[in-house]
Amino acid sequence: MSGRDLFCQPRRFGRGAALTLVFASVLVAGAATGSFPGPDRKSPAGTARSAAPAGRHEDVAEAAADAMAAGESPVEAAERAVSRSGDRWGAVYSQGEYEEFEEALDGEYTGVGLWARRERDGRIEVTKVRTGSPAATAGIRAGDRLRSVDGAKVDGRPVTEVVSLLRGDATDAPVGTAVKLGLERGTRAWDLTLRRAQLSVDPVTVRQLAGGITVIRIASFTKGAGDEVREAVRRAPAATGIVLDLRGNSGGLVTEAVTAASAFLDGGLVATYDVDGDQRALHAEPGGDTGRPVVAVVDGGTMSAAELLTGALQDRGRAVVVGTRTFGKGSVQMPSRLPDGSVAELTVGHYRTPSGRAVDGRGITPDLDAERGVLERAETVLSGMGES
Repeated sequence: MSGRDLFCQPRRFGRGAALTLVFASVLVAGAATGSFPGPDRKSPAGTARSAAPAGRHEDVAEAAADAMAAGESPVEAAERAVSRSGDRWGAVYSQGEYEEFEEALDGEYTGVGLWARRERDGRIEVTKVRTGSPAATAGIRAGDRLRSVDGAKVDGRPVTEVVSLLRGDATDAPVGTAVKLGLERGTRAWDLTLRRAQLSVDPVTVRQLAGGITVIRIASFTKGAGDEVREAVRRAPAATGIVLDLRGNSGGLVTEAVTAASAFLDGGLVATYDVDGDQRALHAEPGGDTGRPVVAVVDGGTMSAAELLTGALQDRGRAVVVGTRTFGKGSVQMPSRLPDGSVAELTVGHYRTPSGRAVDGRGITPDLDAERGVLERAETVLSGMGES
């Protein structure tokens, strides 16, 4: 498999996501900063073309070329061709969008450094502000209400649309461009102008629970995430359990998920996948920690590369899975360059867990179903696995 298998947030809603041999997914998180990537450089878009379904790619390329000749939008024409193909996760990206995804794969993105969510009444609330970001410097706090972006009211809009406005997707706004925010805090309402900056994500966080249990949360599989997981396992107190929190993780680079699996396995199969009928396999590196108890926590937002990791640890008897059924995104995409420099990617295959289970459309079923108090249930399971 090529060195970059990604799951990241599409900038145009309704499209699939991923670039280079990708297991795509749609990121519906509230990161107003925009995209969550995955590690490893990807190969240039044209290099994978021979492995993709030639007929369908040729149809899309022909549609784009015809549109160019007629003075119409090649991207829109390509999108219509992908839609007609019936490929649920097929996608078309402008050259600028594709380049931004490249940056995202390195764990970087353009944004203002705030996360948001939509409340039940439709209001958009800031949930987190990144330290040192433009939003933090301007004094924005968690709990503030975001009323507008560049004069456009955001109440009632999906968070993904708010993300798009903050990033300036409509104009492919680069670093340094201004964005005007309307905010509210209690009875105070004010406007301020921020300048978008190049920011980095922090995909892996680690904390300790009582009794020495280590919680490793993986938000996304961006570049270096797998090594961070291995380092966290290495630093965890000896003979204690680990909770691997994959809730809301919509994927990232598959190579990083495999590296993370290597933290808990001593080699062996992680997953199999096919590219137009050609069967291939992903293997863990030897030398992982196979002794300490592990609980993987998942939910309906656990997708793609995160499902690949979950399925591997479950099938290999290396972790007890707690939570709710995962999303069920297990398809492989290949990209190709179109005449105008944009990129189309079409589904070419699917992956399976070590025992041969298909993930796409099915998801991973937890060993223990739990919708509430999931971390507490995980601690209870660890105690039954020998945790003090």
